[in-house]
This record gives sequence, structure tokens and C-alpha cells, in this order.
Amino acid sequence: MTHHGSPCWYELSTEPGKLKDAEKFYANILGWKFKDAGMEGFTYHLASSGGDMVAGAMDMPDEAKGMPPFWMLYFAVDDADKAVAQMVKAGARVHQPINTIPGTGRFALLADPQGAGFGILEPEPMENGGAGGAFDQKKEGHGNWHELMSSDPKAAMAFYGGAFGWKPSTSMPMGDLGSYDLFSWNGADIGGMMRIAPGMPGPGRPFWLPYFGVDSAEKTVKRIEKAGGKTKNGPMEVPGGAYIVVAADPQGATFAVVGKK
Repeated sequence: MTHHGSPCWYELSTEPGKLKDAEKFYANILGWKFKDAGMEGFTYHLASSGGDMVAGAMDMPDEAKGMPPFWMLYFAVDDADKAVAQMVKAGARVHQPINTIPGTGRFALLADPQGAGFGILEPEPMENGGAGGAFDQKKEGHGNWHELMSSDPKAAMAFYGGAFGWKPSTSMPMGDLGSYDLFSWNGADIGGMMRIAPGMPGPGRPFWLPYFGVDSAEKTVKRIEKAGGKTKNGPMEVPGGAYIVVAADPQGATFAVVGKK
């Protein structure tokens, strides 16, 4: 099975000098364990959950100075050069050209035609195939859902469908906000897209919001607030009986969790 189009990595860029504080927060909220990736001349920390590498964390890079802390989502591709060329032709902009991370693969950072940032990764061959274990809807502490807030969700669906082979799935009406449009990869729903509106949690522009699996939405709210974060929305029940919470970490990066009530 090809891994092309699969969510494969979650990366936090946090306020300079606050990396340790951010790690302590996510360790409390999601049970993550952190270690230094050992990159020469660059501080990059890896988060693991249940033995799987699930996320990376770093100080805000120089080229993004002045931006508020944020989460970046990465999607796997079979061929980085081909994928980037195709996406640029479809209206994407390249923020960071293709680079190689030894032992990991080739990556690039882009913005979709509406301006939402995302990354692509052509992973080096792995023992068990696939694109790593960061995304797993059956495991707590792993990536579970991926939500795009966009100025034009229908155009975004067409763009990502062409880029990653995602298929439109269920569409749920949301009144003045239009609809919440689910998308699937390899036959399973992995996220949704909706129109961004004033007052929504987040940076106020198109962006990707990662959801991580948790044991209990209500318990996670208490952990978030005790650890210095802020709950922005929820716990709220969603179709299927799960509960979601949208929150901000102490440095202001927006993220979400999903689990039982």
C-alpha cells in the first residue's frame, strides 16, 4: 500500500527559549516523552508516545521570527520533486525548498492556494513500510484528525485531492458557516475542511489544526488548564460519539484533542 497522502508528522514551532516549557506542557497533556534528535548545529526534539515517534518540537526558526507559535502538519509523498512541482502548478507556494534530513527523508514546506501552511515528506524506506507511526486513530497521544480552516474549502478540497488523492466524504451543513466537509484517505475519514470565520480559535488566517487522541476530553481540559493552557472550545460531542476540545498551549499554539467524554 502506498503511503502517498498519509498524515505522517506533527511539528511544533514554539516561542524562542520556551522549548522546555512547551515539552513539559505536552508531556502533561498527552503523556509524550521528549529527547534531543541530535542534529548538528540545530536543536530539534522528538516526542514519542507508546514507543512511536509522533511529533517534533523546536524554537521558532529565524525565517519565521515574529510569527506566533504554531503546529505544522506533514503529509507523506512518494516523490518529493514530482509532488512539489504538481502542487506549485496547482497554485501552491514554496516556503522552504526540498531538503534532506539524513535518516528521515526529503521534505519541503508549502502554502496551499488559500495560504494554509503544510509540509510534505518523502520518507526514507522503513522496515515495516508506510510513513511511520505518528498518525494512528486507534492510539492515544498520536495524530487522530486533521482540520483545515480555509477561505475556500471547496477549492482546497480540489487542491488536496489532486495532490494527495484524498476523496470528499460526508458533508455536514453548518448554517452560515457553510458545511463541514470530511475527506478520506485509503477509504478512511482522516479529517475535515470548513470555512474560516472571525472569532474562530487560531491565527485568524487559513491553517491546519492537528487533533491528538486522548483518554478523556473532560480530564484533558483539566490537565490543559492546570498546566497553563487555555481551552477555546469544548468538550463538544461530534458525530460518532467522540468529544473534541480545541485549546492553546501556554505559548499560544492552537491544537485539539479527541476522545471519550
